[in-house]
Amino acid sequence: MSPATLGAGAALALIGASVLLVLVRVVRGPDLANRVVALDLLSVLGVGIAAAAAVVSGDAVYLDVALILALIAFVSTIAFARYAERGGDE
Repeated sequence: MSPATLGAGAALALIGASVLLVLVRVVRGPDLANRVVALDLLSVLGVGIAAAAAVVSGDAVYLDVALILALIAFVSTIAFARYAERGGDE
């Protein structure tokens, strides 16, 4: 095993633990804003998983997946900001 593969495996283990903690925040979040921030973090962790999968497999298509996921996460954050600006949390 190469050092890059070992590092990606360690990163996947840490990202997996982070996903579990973020899911707790999504379920127990006191308000909508905390839940949306947790979902945004979940999408960032998904980008990390796709990047680590690209390193492990050596296939660059996972980097395309990570890029598309990051773009979708950005658009969803902007959509929530507009929703909250208009008083959607009331």
